[in-house]
Amino acid sequence: MSVETNEPLRVAVIGMGQRSAIARHVAEAVASAPDLQAQVTAVVDVTEAGRERGRAEYPDAQVVADHRALAGQVDAAIVTTPDWTHAEIATDLLRAGIAVYLEKPLAITLEDADDVLNTAAETGTPLYVGHNFRHAAVVRLMRQVIDRGEIGEVKAVWCRHFVGNGGDYYFKDWHADRTRVNSLLLQKASHDLDVIHALAGASTSRVVGMGSLSVYGDVTDRRDRSGELMTDWFSMDNWPPAEQTGLNPVVDVEDVSMVMMTLENGVQASYEQCHFTPDYWRNYTVIGTHGRLENIGDTGGGVVKVWTHRRGWDVQGDREYPIDGVESGHADADLLTMTEFLRHVALGEPTSLSPLAARAAVAAGALATRSLRNGSVPLDVPALPEQTIAHFTHTPQTVTR
Repeated sequence: MSVETNEPLRVAVIGMGQRSAIARHVAEAVASAPDLQAQVTAVVDVTEAGRERGRAEYPDAQVVADHRALAGQVDAAIVTTPDWTHAEIATDLLRAGIAVYLEKPLAITLEDADDVLNTAAETGTPLYVGHNFRHAAVVRLMRQVIDRGEIGEVKAVWCRHFVGNGGDYYFKDWHADRTRVNSLLLQKASHDLDVIHALAGASTSRVVGMGSLSVYGDVTDRRDRSGELMTDWFSMDNWPPAEQTGLNPVVDVEDVSMVMMTLENGVQASYEQCHFTPDYWRNYTVIGTHGRLENIGDTGGGVVKVWTHRRGWDVQGDREYPIDGVESGHADADLLTMTEFLRHVALGEPTSLSPLAARAAVAAGALATRSLRNGSVPLDVPALPEQTIAHFTHTPQTVTR
């Protein structure tokens, strides 16, 4: 989308919760690019506490309670509201001609995800889904190793996700309620399902899921945390998992789950997630026809190791590449993602992230959830309408204001 004006891109932040911090990268992106002009001019939150945070963070911005009030007031919006609201807000904005940065997951059901993509295709309004982990240094490094042919043709991808902070991050607020998230295979796993597809070069075509609520369902200490943010209760001292306190009144999402996938190109993949481990990181293994790679650590200071010769047990590998970037979190990936979105909207530049890939992550996670809750039956991913696929695979949209 190119904007034919010399005025800065007017950007709204919708949802002033924990994830709204990504909007701070708007100013950072502008500061690092002389040809980019954008500023946050509006903030939306349905709660007074959220609006107060908005006024404090962006004192010069308009602050309102309803995203529908943004029509004609902004050019783009960063949507960081809770997951179950994504589809409705995104479709409203797209129909109003407002370019959308939608925090992942795209939606909590495949049907809603398809509604969003179909709306974007019908209206021609730009849609960008914030799968920032594709920009993480560890993922970029693994893709470089694969693209160089060091492990041959990829045939299998495995991911184990040790969610050591799971009790604090996902079981003390709405994330624990399946009516709000469907499952943590959407909220939490969408990063990794998307990366699996990126490393394998194809999306999931058939999926099977297994899982259970193994630990946190037995914790009886519950309370309503309305008005609180995760930072209000997080502590590394909240351990062991069975002794967590103040869990959400509703806890009915799985705290351990496993997904098996066949991808469109025949690659076999798996994903495992556990929310009561002591350590917090994700481990990928990619196996090709000439070797395999594996990351040890997933932020700066970690390494990606490559094995290309036969041997017995050996942790050293044949080659080792250091992982750059931040040593915790994903602020570097957030900046790259936000910059890409803003340059796309303001300058018409193409993006490396596609809403089709975001839909593929939702499809894998949502259908895996449906499978695990229905006897682990295998499910096939349905296709999008041809016109929607064509819209996102052809030339970028151009819109004037």
